Amino acid sequence: MKIKRALIIALCVIFTLSVFTACSSKQSSSGGKSSSAKSGESDKITEIKLPIVKEPLTLTYWVPMDAKMSATMKDYNGIKAYQEIEKRTGIHIKFLHPPIGQESDQFNLMMASNDLPDIIYYNWGSVSGGPAKALNDGSIIKLNDLIEKYAPNLRKILQENPDIRKQVELDDGTIYAFPYIRSAGAPINANSGPQFRKDWLDKLSLQVPKTIDDWYNVLVAFRDKDPNGNGKKDEIPFTGRGSNGQGIMDLGNFAPAWGILNGFYMDNGKVNYGPIQPAYRDFLKTMAQWYKEKLIDQDIATNDNKAFDYKITNNLAGSYFGAVMGNMGRYLSLMKQKQPTFDLVGAPWPVGPAGKAYTTAYLDIKGFSYGAAISSKNKHLKETVQWLDYGYSEEGHMLLNFGIEGQSYKMVNGYPTFTDVIFKNPDGLAPDQALAQWAISISNGPMDQDKRYYEQMLRTQQQKDAAMNAWLNVDTSLALPPIMPTQEESQRLASIMNQINTYQQEMMGKFIMGKETINDSTWSKYVNTIKGMGIDEAIKIENAALERYNKRP
Repeated sequence: MKIKRALIIALCVIFTLSVFTACSSKQSSSGGKSSSAKSGESDKITEIKLPIVKEPLTLTYWVPMDAKMSATMKDYNGIKAYQEIEKRTGIHIKFLHPPIGQESDQFNLMMASNDLPDIIYYNWGSVSGGPAKALNDGSIIKLNDLIEKYAPNLRKILQENPDIRKQVELDDGTIYAFPYIRSAGAPINANSGPQFRKDWLDKLSLQVPKTIDDWYNVLVAFRDKDPNGNGKKDEIPFTGRGSNGQGIMDLGNFAPAWGILNGFYMDNGKVNYGPIQPAYRDFLKTMAQWYKEKLIDQDIATNDNKAFDYKITNNLAGSYFGAVMGNMGRYLSLMKQKQPTFDLVGAPWPVGPAGKAYTTAYLDIKGFSYGAAISSKNKHLKETVQWLDYGYSEEGHMLLNFGIEGQSYKMVNGYPTFTDVIFKNPDGLAPDQALAQWAISISNGPMDQDKRYYEQMLRTQQQKDAAMNAWLNVDTSLALPPIMPTQEESQRLASIMNQINTYQQEMMGKFIMGKETINDSTWSKYVNTIKGMGIDEAIKIENAALERYNKRP
């Protein structure tokens, strides 16, 4: 009887323990996703093992297409790096590209419809309400825990580079996208600036201008001394271009010479608005004088890219602001056979009353608001995160930046060197178009863009001198760091600045082209109008965002 009773007690104890064990196991399992995502220890991945999937998997990926790619392919599956990544990972990507020129409209329609792909690559900083709105609306998801668990390569980059992490997260530490990174910073960011016809300068025995006064003297000589040698007074000393008839805004690149920018700028550690400062009035007066004296293209307000290209490649324009590859490199290549004497030189950013060579760009940026976000419709989170993270691995980095070793590049003394497939393309493609068939470094994407790609794409000494000297050795203190307003701030800021920008651009054109005289009365009316539209509130919003940015770890 005692034995029977003891047996019953023992069985009860065993049963009770098993229940507790099961409950504990169940609790661990049900909370495992949240718990391990936070701790990241139980199932944290330390490397991306290939293939990522054993069974075929297709993910949809919405991404604007670069024009260089569209010239030779219908979608990004035509890029050999992505073809190779598919072979290695086992994941097929169905790329969805909005029509070129309609990216913003198509993005807004997609987000409004909630008919979302698995991955969305976009400039999230340009979205009304910012990425915070997309997160709060439930369109995209927060990535911190997923990166901690399944993205060892991006995780390492962010851990070892707090400056990059600071630039790609929101104020509360949220990471909303796999970012476009340039860890090299300034040496790859100084990629545009003032450019002159060097052969014109040489013909007239002129030096590359350094100051605003130097610029004036050179532009007068270009206007009066027939540097194109056709016996006609048809030279356009300075030209520019812009979209939607806003070529006049190109002249805003001269504003830094007065210690301001043609928009928000840093003013002794605070954000201020350049177009209402007294120095901006002086800048406008100088531009108006240059325009009146026909030192500036009289059609600058309406020039599009086609007109801009025509004036430079038909020996009409003597100077402009442009990109080191898309303008300088392309023009030098185009004109090599047509006009062997054609030559360009990058000029330093002009020094004016402010006394320094300021640039418009924040050259120290390493992490951008461009990035690949994961939508809330995605049902393959782990696989998607690993596929995106592979692009930050050593193998993925080389593929996305240089293409396939032995074909588009080879290692020479430890340096990935492009082959003749890129620089002497058998189909006659320009180097950027040729590289576009192999890698995405010529554009942008969820990757760390390698400066060694950039160094090689600067094919001429003129380009190297411009990007690595003239435009790099500048003062960047006027430019804003990559601050991010909150959702509410962003929407309010857009409401204020949409009308201010329209009015300011209209008045800038009128002042410069002489349609409106710059005097005390007109200037006061202009400033008061902008103030009445809410610029002080906008400045306050920008400063609040700057203060939060500066407090990020």
